Amino acid sequence: MISLKKLNDKAFVVNCELIQSIECMPDTIISLTTGDKLIVKDSAEEIVRKVVDYKRAINGRELEVSAGEFEPEVAKLTEG
Repeated sequence: MISLKKLNDKAFVVNCELIQSIECMPDTIISLTTGDKLIVKDSAEEIVRKVVDYKRAINGRELEVSAGEFEPEVAKLTEG
């Protein structure tokens, strides 16, 4: 689970395993595998970083995240 902010600055938690895609137009829209869409204040890069941190915590593996602007393939597992 990751914590995000709605446009009104209220925090909420979402199961990041359900995230299907993230769009920036200029608001950030998260599409879930359930068909729901969430509009959030967090940037796509922030969301990806939170998901990577979550995955690190539950998997105990190192994940490499590229710096700079958000790219579709931001995270990848590294051997180790």
